Amino acid sequence: MEVIHSILSWNEILTVSILGWLTAQLLKTGISSLLAGKLQLERMVGDGGMPSAHSATVCAMVVATGRVEGVHSSLFAVACVVAIITMHDAMGVRHETGEQAKVLNNIIEMWLEESETLSPFLQNMRLKEMVGHTPLQVYAGMIVGAAVGFLYPLSGVIA
Repeated sequence: MEVIHSILSWNEILTVSILGWLTAQLLKTGISSLLAGKLQLERMVGDGGMPSAHSATVCAMVVATGRVEGVHSSLFAVACVVAIITMHDAMGVRHETGEQAKVLNNIIEMWLEESETLSPFLQNMRLKEMVGHTPLQVYAGMIVGAAVGFLYPLSGVIA
């Protein structure tokens, strides 16, 4: 038990960040499996979906950093900027990439129906569609991460 405590307290901000990611991935796997009606373990490591593990990770990091280093510290400011960029990217560029992949996959599928013999290299081509997040998925990840950040008992907490 002492070994586990030693590992978890080595870098508490990193530990809380990883726990934020793990919590979101477990929730995402459970939600996806429930909606699909079967266990979908691949969601444990997959991008996209509800809640956003990216948002949960960085929000857990921000909260833990604020608790350990203080909200007036430079480290807290850096954590906030990283979180904002990460969440904005998840909703913006990465979400649009997924939407474009859906369109391209449909075009490829329609094209293959008409001319399978002319383009054999496209037969197994399928772009990953679930790479980004909707705003709701990002907000859900923020809540999960903040909850993990506040609930995890930190020893280096500023009073």
